[in-house]
Amino acid sequence: MPRAVDLRLLRAVDLRLLAALRDCGRDPRVAAAARTLSWSGEHGALWLAAGLAGAALDRERRADWLRGAALTAAAHLASMGVKRIVRRPRPGHVEPLVRTAGRHSFPSSHATSAVAAAVAYGALRPAGARVLPPLAAAMCVSRMVVGVHYPSDVAAGAALGAFAARAGTTWRGARTHA
Repeated sequence: MPRAVDLRLLRAVDLRLLAALRDCGRDPRVAAAARTLSWSGEHGALWLAAGLAGAALDRERRADWLRGAALTAAAHLASMGVKRIVRRPRPGHVEPLVRTAGRHSFPSSHATSAVAAAVAYGALRPAGARVLPPLAAAMCVSRMVVGVHYPSDVAAGAALGAFAARAGTTWRGARTHA
């Protein structure tokens, strides 16, 4: 029976955190920023574009940038596969600020691709690498502010993205540069 209590507690925390973060979206500036992040992260677009830009601009490490983009895309696809299996509905108790491509919310594919990119590209230590973790975190939070994911969806997506990118960089023997 302790497991049932833990699940009820998780659900209650999920609902409260989502409601609190969604309330932040009442500020028009916060809502606009969250919508922009959500839009730019659709299907991993921002992160894939960053990898392709890195490959175009950093010829010496082109293969590493392309590997990072491939890992980001693979992580995103993995999250979509998990969504099809789990089939958790999106939050229905808050008004979303954006439309979504699908009905399922677990895990957050935006969080998966954002964290995968932060890990994969961060390993390359590019100029400006310090912006990757805060931008990925903002992307993750934006999904709750716009009301389309529970915190547990985002946490699971972030964990999947980190795992996929880390496993991929280890498996492929990606180089890191100081």
